Amino acid sequence: MRKYNPLHPTGIQVHFTDENAPMVLCEVLKAHMFEQTIILCIGTDRCIGDALGPLVGTLLENRNFRYPLYGSLDHPIHAINLESSLEKIKTEHPDAYVIAIDACLGQENLIGNIHIKNGPIYPGKGVGKSLPQVGHLSIVGIVDKLQNDDLYAIHHIRLSLIMHMAQIIADAFMLATYLS
Repeated sequence: MRKYNPLHPTGIQVHFTDENAPMVLCEVLKAHMFEQTIILCIGTDRCIGDALGPLVGTLLENRNFRYPLYGSLDHPIHAINLESSLEKIKTEHPDAYVIAIDACLGQENLIGNIHIKNGPIYPGKGVGKSLPQVGHLSIVGIVDKLQNDDLYAIHHIRLSLIMHMAQIIADAFMLATYLS
């Protein structure tokens, strides 16, 4: 079993258009791919801005990703089923090291950045929901700016952005599994 390799306290981030983005993310991910690692992709395809997680899950499934994976376009993990999904994961993988993936809102100048950090994701926080925190390592894609007066701004995001970001994250995971 490989030892846990901590990240810099603020984590790392890279813009999805950076030609080295998959390798930058891979370098972090390969240090976190253990026998007990599972990937949890959070979101829903009912809202383009929230589809990042399920798209990553589907891309990985289609490439026969070798680690346990939860959350895809066909079987999304979202606000309604998150708690029951977490219970199922705890039962099936009691010693799991969870890498959680989700879309998030942030500063306008950070849109398109993919951020990996130690610690959990707080799903729904950007749209005013209170859901359980998830993950030992978190990957978030900043898909739009946070607007306190418009919690539904996430509905105006282009699918192209989400698809490109999902592809970069999936590529990074595939590289990490080959190189670890």
